[in-house]
Amino acid sequence: MTAVNRALMLLVSLVLFALAGALYVPPDSSDEDGEVVLASLPRLPAWAQGDLPDFSVYRDTTERKVAFFSFLYPRIVLANSRILLEREYLESLASKTELSNREEKWLAEQAQRLRVDAVPGSDEQFALLRKRLDVIPPSLILAQAANESAWGTSRFATEGNNLFGQWCFSKGCGLVPLSRVEGASHEVARFSSPYQSVRSYIQNLNRHPTYQLVRELRLQNRQADKPLSGLEMAEGLLGYSERGEEYIKEIRSMIRYNNLEFYDHEFRKLLGNRTLNTFEQLASTDADTTLLPGAEGNLASPFEG
Repeated sequence: MTAVNRALMLLVSLVLFALAGALYVPPDSSDEDGEVVLASLPRLPAWAQGDLPDFSVYRDTTERKVAFFSFLYPRIVLANSRILLEREYLESLASKTELSNREEKWLAEQAQRLRVDAVPGSDEQFALLRKRLDVIPPSLILAQAANESAWGTSRFATEGNNLFGQWCFSKGCGLVPLSRVEGASHEVARFSSPYQSVRSYIQNLNRHPTYQLVRELRLQNRQADKPLSGLEMAEGLLGYSERGEEYIKEIRSMIRYNNLEFYDHEFRKLLGNRTLNTFEQLASTDADTTLLPGAEGNLASPFEG
């Protein structure tokens, strides 16, 4: 292969993944691996920092799926609950006529993290932040995590807690892909825990220009007072994979086949009447099993009934 051909292959590869948005950019704030500091945000529970279990021990496919979903779902609830707390704080600032220095700083940090370019404190800034500082339905997260990590058994998942294939670009920031094109410098990001991989994935969908349609569909559901739908929002994933429409069909098929909308329904049940106290409890619970479907860890399964 000539040098020109190698250069062209490298260029095509980088453009494809840049368009796909499968990129991880080091967080603007170092607090808790990327969460912008909010004084009232509860400290992360210890279980959120746990590593990925060995899902390869499950020989039965259904057992592996149940184990995978049961591990990941509480971490999704945790991440989404903390985002809802941030949204509540955002709304409290939007209702004020004057902000303190600390409040202005938080607003500026969120705008920088979510790549919102608007006049600080303006109606436009608050509108854009509302659109980007929001949750992702569990069904969509579970389907993409299962797809991208081979049900938690891929090399990037087991060695780097990376469930979504996100990239980084500083030497030593992650794992070098075995099939990386000669001359490329990207690595697959390494995370301190699967929870942080979930947080980074949600941030990616919330701020990358490739996923504007994801955010538009979510906003439409919000404005129509409809439940957020992972099946609908999957339409905005055209750029996540170079497979395009086929990738979207596969994610939707995984949601349907594995009845993952069950988890969307369970999440809405957990939120109840959506009070600040409920969000705080979900964001700081001492045991991940208390967030699972069913009472006190008496697990319900999407494969039952």
